[in-house]
Amino acid sequence: MKIGFFDSGVGGLTVLYQALELLPKEDYIFYADTDHVPYGEKPKEEVKRFVTEAVDFIAAQGVKAIVIACNTATSIVIEDLRARYDFPILGIEPAVKPAVLENKERNKKVLVLATRLTLQEEKYKKLVRSLDCEHKVESLPLPGLVELAEAFEFSDDAVLPYLREQLKNVDIKEVGTVVLGCTHFPYFRTALRKLFGNEVHFVDGSVGTAKQLRRLLNDRLEEGDGTVRFYESGRLVRDEAKLSRYRHLMERLREDNPVTS
Repeated sequence: MKIGFFDSGVGGLTVLYQALELLPKEDYIFYADTDHVPYGEKPKEEVKRFVTEAVDFIAAQGVKAIVIACNTATSIVIEDLRARYDFPILGIEPAVKPAVLENKERNKKVLVLATRLTLQEEKYKKLVRSLDCEHKVESLPLPGLVELAEAFEFSDDAVLPYLREQLKNVDIKEVGTVVLGCTHFPYFRTALRKLFGNEVHFVDGSVGTAKQLRRLLNDRLEEGDGTVRFYESGRLVRDEAKLSRYRHLMERLREDNPVTS
């Protein structure tokens, strides 16, 4: 049986990439809800409906687990999904815990970058309250990065002006760790590094999610072919140009992101 991955768009590829590195002989379904992306600025109930419909579709394909590779979707609907199905459903959340733990020695701030909806959810606020005893965590929504990624626009000319404008009120010298709290954001690691410098550490939840997937399926791992079937809002992607763009994004991640071990 396959492993399903869901995201509002192409951001979930950053988690799928880690799973492919860790579990290369599994077969996968990747579902991007391209008809409704981005989620981060939409009403909560609307997003819940989109995600539930998508997961119903993925489940009907015959899967042994589904990864909700979207921080926004995880924050608002993961518990409902787990109650709905009898197979493992994994989510992803901003990697605040590892960021806070590693940042203690630096005695600097942790800056969490995510979508507005993720940052507004009580799930995220509770997470920060439980970890941020020293009040070092700050948050900033960057919805424009989702739009740039969905447009396959990664040039410095497009990305850096947007980042400079959004970060104008952030004292970069005070930041020790940046949390990439949206699965679209690892595509922009290089651009962010140009602004924050090499001393700042970037963390995201994709590696941890892939490792958790391996732990949960420890006794159900199969010898597959490492194939991935791509769907866009329920439609199987057959167009070679679109498939090539997905492959290009995976290569981009391989060039600039750590792999699991």
